[in-house]
Amino acid sequence: MDRITVESRLILLTLAGSQAYGTATPESDFDYKGVFIAPKEYYLGFKTIEQKDTGWDTEPGTGLYPILDTVKDCTIYEMRKFLSLVGNNNPNILETLWMDKEFYSYLSPAGEKLISYRAAFLSKKVRTSFAGYAYAQIKRVESHRKWLLKPPSRKPIPQDFGLDDENYKPLNKAEINAFMEFLYMLVRDCIEFLEPADELRNLLLEKIDYKGILKQRELPEELLPRVQEYTRGTNDFIQLLHVSQAYRHAIAQWEAYQKWSRERNLNRKALESKCGYDSKHMAHCIRLLRMGIEILRDGLLHVNRKKVGDSEYLLSIRNGDVAYEEVKQIAEDLFEEIKTVKTSLPEYVDQEFLNQICVELVEIAGLK
Repeated sequence: MDRITVESRLILLTLAGSQAYGTATPESDFDYKGVFIAPKEYYLGFKTIEQKDTGWDTEPGTGLYPILDTVKDCTIYEMRKFLSLVGNNNPNILETLWMDKEFYSYLSPAGEKLISYRAAFLSKKVRTSFAGYAYAQIKRVESHRKWLLKPPSRKPIPQDFGLDDENYKPLNKAEINAFMEFLYMLVRDCIEFLEPADELRNLLLEKIDYKGILKQRELPEELLPRVQEYTRGTNDFIQLLHVSQAYRHAIAQWEAYQKWSRERNLNRKALESKCGYDSKHMAHCIRLLRMGIEILRDGLLHVNRKKVGDSEYLLSIRNGDVAYEEVKQIAEDLFEEIKTVKTSLPEYVDQEFLNQICVELVEIAGLK
C-alpha cells in the first residue's frame, strides 16, 4: 500500500524506541510506530495488508508528516494486525499506547479512543511475552559474547559430524522440514483425539506453535527413541536426521557469525570489545524484564524510564560501563522475579472484546 493512502488513514503515530525510553545516545535513530485503518475493500473483499514498514524515504507523502520523509525505522500497523498483537501482549505494541503525550506526533479521535482501552489490554500473557522478548535479547548477548571471546575459525563441513558428501550426505533443509511437518501432523492428530477441556484444547492446538518449535530447533537426543517409535523411522534415518540437524544448526550459526561480523558498525564493535558483551541487547533485556514485572504487579506500563528512575543505569549498561558478571546476575534475578510476581491481571484479553473495539474504531474514524 502506498504511503499517501496509509498516511491519510492514520489514527495514531508515535515516536518510539530509545527516544521514548529516555535511553537514547547521540547515535540513536528516531523510530516511529503507528496505526491506520485500511480502506473498505480490505475489510469486505479479498485484499489484505498487515503493515507498512518501507517506502517512507522514497514515496511521496501527504505532506502532513514530514518527520517520516527521512526516517530509517517506521512501522505503521493496520488496525486488525495491531489488535491481534495487542491480544498477545506484544511488548513493542503495548508500549505505543502508554507513551507520554509529547511523544505522539498524531492522535485522531479514534486513536484517543484506542488509548483509552489500554489498561484493559493487559493480561497475564505479559509474563511470557516480556520474558520471551528479554530471553531473545540475552540469547543474542550470549552468542555475540561467545564470538567475541572465541570466534569460529572456519565454516563447518559435513565431515565434522561424521557425514560425507559422497556416501553419507546430510539431509537438506527441505528434507528435514518435510519430516518435521510429518511429525507435527502426528502430534496434532494425537491431540485432536484427546478430550481435554476447551481451554486446554485451545492451548494445545492454537496457542503453541508446535510447527515452529519443531522446525527451528534440533530434536533433543533423549527424544529421538520416542520420535523413532512414533514415526516408525529406521535407525539409520533417525541417526542421519540427528547429525544433519546438528550440521545445519552449525552452518546457521556460522552464517549468523559472518553476518554479525560484516554488518555491525565500528562504534558498536569498539564498545563490545571494551566491555566484552553486546551492551545494547543487554540493556533491552533488563528494561523488558523490569517493565514486565511492573505491569504484572501494578497494572501499568511505564515507557519513560526517566520517570521510573532507572534510565541512567540502563544507559550505563548500554554504554558498557557495567561488568558482564554484574548485569548477567541482575538479568537472572529478574527472570526469576517475573516468573513469580503476583498479579491480578486476567488470564488473557477476550477476543470478542478486541473485535468490538475494532468495529467501534472503524465507525469512529468514519473512513470509506
